[in-house]
Amino acid sequence: MPELVLLRAVFDHLGTGVYATDTSGRITAANARAGQITGRPAEQALGQDLHDLLCRAEDGTVLPAEQCRIHTATRAVLASGRPAEGSEEFFLRDDGTLVPVLWAATALHVEGQTAGAVLVFRDFSTRRAAQQETAAYLAALEELTARLSLIAEISEVLVSTLETGEVLRRTSRLLVPGLADWAAVDLFRADTEELERVAIHTRDDADAAAGLEGPLPPLPEPSGSHLVRVLRGIQPVLLDPDILARETDSPLATTHQDLFDQLGGHSAVVVPLYSRGKVFGSLTVGRTAGSPPYTDAEVTVLADIGRRAGLVVDNAQLFAQQRHVAEAMQRQLLTPLPHVDPLGIAARYRPAQAVAEVGGDWYDAFVLPGGVTALVIGDVVGHDLPAAAHMAELRNMLRALAWDRRGPPSLIMEHLDDAMTHTSGAPIATAFLAHVEGSEGGPWRLRWTNAGHPPPLLITEDGAHYLQDDPDPPLGMGDTLGMELHRHDGTDPLPPGSTLLLYTDGLVEDRARPIDIGMARLRLQATALAHRGVEDFCDELLERIDPDGDDVALLALRMPPAGVGAAHGAAPPRVQHA
Repeated sequence: MPELVLLRAVFDHLGTGVYATDTSGRITAANARAGQITGRPAEQALGQDLHDLLCRAEDGTVLPAEQCRIHTATRAVLASGRPAEGSEEFFLRDDGTLVPVLWAATALHVEGQTAGAVLVFRDFSTRRAAQQETAAYLAALEELTARLSLIAEISEVLVSTLETGEVLRRTSRLLVPGLADWAAVDLFRADTEELERVAIHTRDDADAAAGLEGPLPPLPEPSGSHLVRVLRGIQPVLLDPDILARETDSPLATTHQDLFDQLGGHSAVVVPLYSRGKVFGSLTVGRTAGSPPYTDAEVTVLADIGRRAGLVVDNAQLFAQQRHVAEAMQRQLLTPLPHVDPLGIAARYRPAQAVAEVGGDWYDAFVLPGGVTALVIGDVVGHDLPAAAHMAELRNMLRALAWDRRGPPSLIMEHLDDAMTHTSGAPIATAFLAHVEGSEGGPWRLRWTNAGHPPPLLITEDGAHYLQDDPDPPLGMGDTLGMELHRHDGTDPLPPGSTLLLYTDGLVEDRARPIDIGMARLRLQATALAHRGVEDFCDELLERIDPDGDDVALLALRMPPAGVGAAHGAAPPRVQHA
């Protein structure tokens, strides 16, 4: 009949494989597509038990019927009439290979009776391969993301401080357990071949690392040790159990082997910490039982971390060298203080902790003709060599003008401003100049002028207060404003035993708080320390306030007790220079 011919054509040319089975599971019909998928012509499949002929485990072994989803699903379909489907089963092809199939089973009814089942299936290999490829890609992407996140986190730690030991300790902690069960860092001391183990971190047992940090034996020459090879070159070394089992050939190699003896490890990587071709130390990471061996990709990541750490060590050492040079240069630009009996004078200079540059902060004290002591504190704009040079220039100009011009501080400051404007390329600067005036034994007074500088602090028995007055504009502003500036003087008594503190803004300014808070804190701390000797006063004040955002210069004057220095026919105050 035409209808049967049509149905047969559909059955034969359907794009999916079709098997019909009887109630016992034997194949009673198969279309052409089924033969193409399984590699078995219909005549070869007819009469065969579908499960025994085709169903296999993923590894190709015979699959018990009770464990076969197609078999159990077909039985359930025959019993309940409800269809079933699946996608994780495999058919055995005629050539012995396996093909994953996507399938669906329904009951076959003939004249109201269940005559068997129909299994429709498709070759799932292409789709399955795509899924596996996607899963593998996602897994690789997740691993890459994790590695990049770790590198980013380590990079953030590496630039967080210039304290090398702390940076390397924090880095070793980040590596465990992400890339290691334990990590150790060996570092050369600056500009020497003296090695020290500065950091070690373990996953579980911190006590196992006890005693492993500290100085290490000298670098042998020659040596076949993997650690020495890393310290003599810039290539990472991957250690497997065979390499780890080799006997050591030097005391340094023995101390490195101690890591594995105490912490364990079947796989390890040693990478250099290097920059600009110079090796500063090494990073050793190890994996113990239960962790997989290191892969080439992980070695590459660790080598990159070692390179980044080496760059940080290099920068820290360069910073320390530059800082040392900068401090030495800055201190050479500052003059020694005179000893003026019975006055006590002390000064301190502290460079900024975050930069290795000379700056424009300065202090000065000298005795003028007639025995008057001049005190100066100043700050030239900038934190570089030109600022330091301009600072020295202004200091010398001020000294010369103060000695030559017999007048009040305001007049000297006006001459300095005029000279700075017309003969110097110095930028804007602030300065405070004071004369300590009085007869021997007192009373004493301070005559001063302020060119835009923070006000001095005077501490007496009655408390502490700033010598507040509307300060004159900073030096160098007259030319900017296009006008001649007239400066004025202030006068304040200096009671017996009082302390006068001159300072630069780095002592009270902080990005984290307003300057008012800094000045209140300075007054509180200075008042608490006023009973100390003037040298201890300066040291303790810096320690308590601990400025680190900018250069700081201090100049402290301690007045003698009442009557000290008074004598009949006494000579002018004795002046000595340190």
